[in-house]
Amino acid sequence: MSDSRSVPDNGDLLRRLDRFLTHIEALLPHPEPPDWEASVAFRWRRKQTGFGSHGWLQPVRSLSGIALDDLKNIDDQKSIIERNTRQFVQGLPANNVLLTGSRGTGKSSLIKACLNAYADQGLRLIEVDKEDLVDLAEIVEMVSTRPERFVLFSDDLSFEEGEAGYKALKSVLDGSVAAQSDNVLIYATSNRRHLMPEYMSENLSAKHQPDGEIHPGETVEEKISLSERFGLWVAFYPFRQDDYLTVVGHWLRHFGCDDAAVTEARADALRFALERGSRSGRVAWQFARDWAGQRGL
Repeated sequence: MSDSRSVPDNGDLLRRLDRFLTHIEALLPHPEPPDWEASVAFRWRRKQTGFGSHGWLQPVRSLSGIALDDLKNIDDQKSIIERNTRQFVQGLPANNVLLTGSRGTGKSSLIKACLNAYADQGLRLIEVDKEDLVDLAEIVEMVSTRPERFVLFSDDLSFEEGEAGYKALKSVLDGSVAAQSDNVLIYATSNRRHLMPEYMSENLSAKHQPDGEIHPGETVEEKISLSERFGLWVAFYPFRQDDYLTVVGHWLRHFGCDDAAVTEARADALRFALERGSRSGRVAWQFARDWAGQRGL
């Protein structure tokens, strides 16, 4: 006995499949394009849904007001970063930058100050967390046709072995078949010059050639290869006592204190730094806020 049910032909199957895919596509998230007029700084965000995840650029509504003149005792570093940023904004060749060194010495503040200085000339900042570096290629593609100049900023960057973000950053910096967009630079800060932990045992794999040349082992080569893809390395160092006190005085005056109050605060400022175990621009700013606030009471 034959089956009376009709068997759909290939055309009918394709039409049904097309309707099904259209229905599924309607359920998938469709992020709205960024509102480029909402801010000069954005954060890359990723949201998980039942159908996967999608990323979008979130405008930063409240921006740091720090200026280049607020950053003291890092004149050499400031000159390099400001010059490179100015080249970039003017459409001239410029480099990706890795800022390394002691905590609290002004690495990320310098990048924010450059944004404030050049935002009216088209500079924009996109902050990307380490966990989202795998989306770098997507972000670069999103902004590649825009007229603005974008700095992709990743703060306090470091990697452990095998992290996906390491390979993604390496690819975007230099290794991808697609060239980095002309309107994008990457600025990253880190306490580690090579962005990954270094171990004494890795030095044992170094090879000594008969002519005396030293070849690092493969593990060391891999760690160096990422930082070498940044065209500029800018190092920051701990403040000397006089440098620290100079920055304290700057911020106390910023908060309304006079010269007599600045002199009065010296001993307390040194004690504050000793308790924190650090003399840096960040500690100086924190002390000035606390001390000026107490006087205001």
